[in-house]
Amino acid sequence: QPFEMMMFLILYFFHLETFHSDALAAGVKLYNFIKKISNKYITLFFGPLADKDNKKLNISFVAKKKLIRSAVKRNKIKRRLRNIMNEAVKKLSINFNYSYLVIAKITMLNNEYAIIKDTLFQDIEKIK
Repeated sequence: QPFEMMMFLILYFFHLETFHSDALAAGVKLYNFIKKISNKYITLFFGPLADKDNKKLNISFVAKKKLIRSAVKRNKIKRRLRNIMNEAVKKLSINFNYSYLVIAKITMLNNEYAIIKDTLFQDIEKIK
């Protein structure tokens, strides 16, 4: 059960930015995630969520205060992730049946946007 507890604590202690506000209301249910993709920029948890509207993308972004002390830097990372996901929705076939939790890593700050976008696009395409 440590995975379930970790997911609950992440959602409880961190403010999440979402495309759809129901993600926060359903945040307690996110411990049901069964799959994970990780690269040097993010860790992406995803899985089906009960009572989810399949017409809306349910995604949450986390930039941990413990890793990234500056609020300005955390906000920059979350802006980058939001922009990448907006492009991904337009260009890729994203599974709207899943809910997503994106946890950013500090390496998002030190690399070019295009490189990060390409890496994330490759990982998002792996999700079926």
